[in-house]
Amino acid sequence: MPETKFDEAMPFAPLKIISIGNCNELGMKIDKLITARRKKALLDNSKPAFKMPGYNEDSYLVPFECPRFGTGEGKAVINKSIRGTDLYIIADTVNYSNTYTMRGSESHMSPDDYFMDIKRVIMACGGHPRRITVIMPYLYEGRQHLRVNNESLDCAQALQELAAMGVRTIITFDAHDSRVQNAVPVIGFENFFTSYQFISAFLNNNPGIKPDKDHLMIISPDEGGMRRAVYYASLLGVDMGMFYKKRDYSKIVDGVHPVVSIEFLGNDVSGKDVVIVDDMIASGHTAFETAKELRKRNVGKIIICVTFGLFSNGAGEIDEAYKQNIFDEIYTDLLSFEVGEELCSSEGNYNINSDSMTVSIYNEDRKFDKGYLRTLMLLDRKLYPFIGIEQNGEIEYKPLGVFYSDEWDIPQDSQWVKCTATDRMMRLQIKTYVGFPLVENVSLYEIAEDILTKMGLNSTD
Repeated sequence: MPETKFDEAMPFAPLKIISIGNCNELGMKIDKLITARRKKALLDNSKPAFKMPGYNEDSYLVPFECPRFGTGEGKAVINKSIRGTDLYIIADTVNYSNTYTMRGSESHMSPDDYFMDIKRVIMACGGHPRRITVIMPYLYEGRQHLRVNNESLDCAQALQELAAMGVRTIITFDAHDSRVQNAVPVIGFENFFTSYQFISAFLNNNPGIKPDKDHLMIISPDEGGMRRAVYYASLLGVDMGMFYKKRDYSKIVDGVHPVVSIEFLGNDVSGKDVVIVDDMIASGHTAFETAKELRKRNVGKIIICVTFGLFSNGAGEIDEAYKQNIFDEIYTDLLSFEVGEELCSSEGNYNINSDSMTVSIYNEDRKFDKGYLRTLMLLDRKLYPFIGIEQNGEIEYKPLGVFYSDEWDIPQDSQWVKCTATDRMMRLQIKTYVGFPLVENVSLYEIAEDILTKMGLNSTD
């Protein structure tokens, strides 16, 4: 085992980061963290006298663009040299919040669009980086990892394309099936698990749960997630169970063999708290059918832990399932849907001025105390207020900009959830600007851009 500590290791090459599309904020947070740590390391003299060029930078983010033509075709343009660098490309392929214009209509970015942008950025590099690492929290086409009939092997093909383009390492989280890395055996494939975050979250939020064989059980909703459930059960020292679907293979309905019945394999779950673990929740059908079957077996609390909250059909079905007491809590690490409709309320109070807003959301039914809505009440959550203007009997809603939430107040003895949100520009008042480098022929625009970038703002703000 190597004895060199991580903090003492020298960089492989000058660091550069490209955060594609919806990962701008994540990229800026990573950039700030690395910048602060490196500056602290230099002040503490914890680095040797020799410093690689580009080690002490104000920012490691690379300015780039992925513009679109009117037909929807695109290209990537990198506006800074990346020759000889250690380049990290970050992209969330399932976040559809970014849009582009095609033939005069607004189109949401699809996973295919994001993956193509990743390849465009790599092509724009021209082979100049010393090393390229791609970070995809959700592994592109991870669900299409094996061939059952005459099907395409999209995930394996995507990984091989990246490897052929010079990518040295692919980093992802909780891949649907990590064995897909066999398609690219000569490059690095890092698959990070979210088990610690989930176990820590549901145990801390439920102090009454006893993690032992007599009171807790881990459940896999299908055969594909059994290995994940076994891992969780082994960590906690409890039993695991699995549901599987008996199908009628003599018939095909809507392209699949119809389900005859849902069977359970495992010990008696009656009276036990159960945790359903899976890598994603799309429509929610699988998780909720599993929860319904567990309710029939008289379990205690039902907790759902899924790494990726895709909610591809919206959050309505999840909300309805929660109201029907199908499950008690749901935990997810990486949300990929917009929650504006969930936080709208005709009974809420909204006080908005030019630079801040206060929000009170009706909570008498304790909707925001726990479960998946509770996990949305995070610091720096984007809020998009609209004002309705009535004209000729019709109401037209006008956007009032983007605000960012401070800490949410969710008192147990009140019927309101409260939050104060501010315009990102307001945060300039509490920041200290280091100063623009002493150079010639700099415009006021460039100075202003440097100030705003260092304060954590980007072009979309």
